[in-house]
Amino acid sequence: MTETAELRRKLEELKRLTRESGIDAAKELEEIEAKIEAGSRTETTWKRVELARHPERPYAMDYISRIFDGFIELHGDRAFADDPAIVGGLAFLDGRPVTVLANQKGRTLKENMFRNHGMANPEGYRKALRLARQAEKFRRPIITFVDTSGAYPGLGAEERGIGEAIARNLRDFSQIKTPIICIIIGEGGSGGALGISVGDKIYMLENAIYSVISPEGCASILLRDSAKAKDAAVMLRITSSDLLRFKVINGIIGEPPGGAHTDPDAAARSIKEILLRDINDLCSRNPSVLVRYRNQKIRKAGHWREE
Repeated sequence: MTETAELRRKLEELKRLTRESGIDAAKELEEIEAKIEAGSRTETTWKRVELARHPERPYAMDYISRIFDGFIELHGDRAFADDPAIVGGLAFLDGRPVTVLANQKGRTLKENMFRNHGMANPEGYRKALRLARQAEKFRRPIITFVDTSGAYPGLGAEERGIGEAIARNLRDFSQIKTPIICIIIGEGGSGGALGISVGDKIYMLENAIYSVISPEGCASILLRDSAKAKDAAVMLRITSSDLLRFKVINGIIGEPPGGAHTDPDAAARSIKEILLRDINDLCSRNPSVLVRYRNQKIRKAGHWREE
């Protein structure tokens, strides 16, 4: 039994005793119940954060190999270099040619050094935009898999224009006249995620997270204590259910019990089912209409009105 479950059991026992004794403690009990609810929300949210970062969680290439046929990776931004933190290439989805773009993390220390733990440099975003424009030219749908804690904040990245590269992607992806579907499979961190997550449809895996900043970063800046990361995670509203409620995403893709790492094949099948359904629908629409609705969706994101 979890700590929250034990507290709930004790609260119910306390309610029973107050009823039997005729003591009026409704206000005090409501306060205790509110604290238990807050603790439960914190516990649930942090569990999602841990699952999104689980070392055995499937990464982009794990899904690409299970969902698509004949994936051919393309390299380079034609300006500076290739960035292994973002992979991109051509593939077939049940016979339909598509362009796939994704953040890719590494499993081992060596792989993580090579992939920079999925944190892309400017050339990664410029490579993604180059392949997206190619997809538009040949009328191929674009599918992106987002999984990064953020863009790389190093000196070299700043010198080569990381901010400009992400901003250009936000502008140009919003205008590309071909269907774009984005799947947040793990961490969707800040501008690093936004650089390849402008699309007609945006989905999150059940245990993925999507936020302007990491819980640790938020806790350090706003709460002045990095140890309060769990509280910051709740404040940020980073879970898939939160983002669906705020209409930032279009839907949630369920995961196997215990997380996607417990059954990657089942998780991949769930993603593929959504992709097949939406691509058939989006490809039947006029590209100019797609762009118009995509821009409307972007402009509505983040609007908030108090009742």
